[in-house]
Amino acid sequence: MEKIKIGVIGGTGLYDIKGLEEIKEAKLSTPFGKPSDTIITGNLEGKRVAFLPRHAKGHRIMPTELNNKANIYALKSLGVEWIIAFSAVGSMKEEIRPQDFLIPDQLFDRTKTRVPTFFGKGIVAHISFADPYCPLLSKIIYDTGTDLGYRIHKDGTYLCIEGPQFSTRAESRIYRSWGVEVIGMTNLPEVKLAREAEICYSTIALVTDYDVWHVTEEVNVKTVMKNLEANALKAKELIKAVIPRIPDKRECPCATALANAIITQKEVIPEKRKKELELLVGKYLK
Repeated sequence: MEKIKIGVIGGTGLYDIKGLEEIKEAKLSTPFGKPSDTIITGNLEGKRVAFLPRHAKGHRIMPTELNNKANIYALKSLGVEWIIAFSAVGSMKEEIRPQDFLIPDQLFDRTKTRVPTFFGKGIVAHISFADPYCPLLSKIIYDTGTDLGYRIHKDGTYLCIEGPQFSTRAESRIYRSWGVEVIGMTNLPEVKLAREAEICYSTIALVTDYDVWHVTEEVNVKTVMKNLEANALKAKELIKAVIPRIPDKRECPCATALANAIITQKEVIPEKRKKELELLVGKYLK
């Protein structure tokens, strides 16, 4: 089967890709269950692309309900080496306005119930995660957005909360005092699992509101969707322009994230776990 190296995960308000040709559907199952929805594959700007709507078509899955392991594993099984993920976020800084884009370079985890790893149950691995987003892919996206004339911001911290509720005003004020740039609900554990799967991952954060720290702001679904709809066309144009700039060969640390991460001795790893994680760790257990 032909490998598809580029994956796109659509977030709230982004359920398809503009310009995708020769479309096919991939209904996949994984050792961790089924992904959020059927993965759509096709050609975009001369390259094969796989698209997965994170919350499923019609937006049926909450951030807390996402089967992130199945989503990442399914994309990995198609051959994906690069993931561009969209995420609706609130801004924690005045200068980052609703309908702006931000390409974060850091994360802060405030989730509570999500399993953040493929490992455990007889196999232990500790990946390096100091720089959670792929710097090369992030630069390509930022430079492309700049060339298109978008209001796009470079770097910043994405604070990921559990949800599904939005923040209280007290929480929002405290988060803002920490100096984070944006707040969302979906980047974790998605980005951690992508790194464990040795996939380059970058987020395009679509700013929908000022969160509730701002005196004029009341965050609700109506506000979020209004601003997402305004950005949807630009987001699709950005993807179309980014795809041709992604190189065929990777030279970043993401591609070998597990090389020195597995600490468990090979001979004591349960055979069942070896089989489940063959796609990720097989080359390191030979």
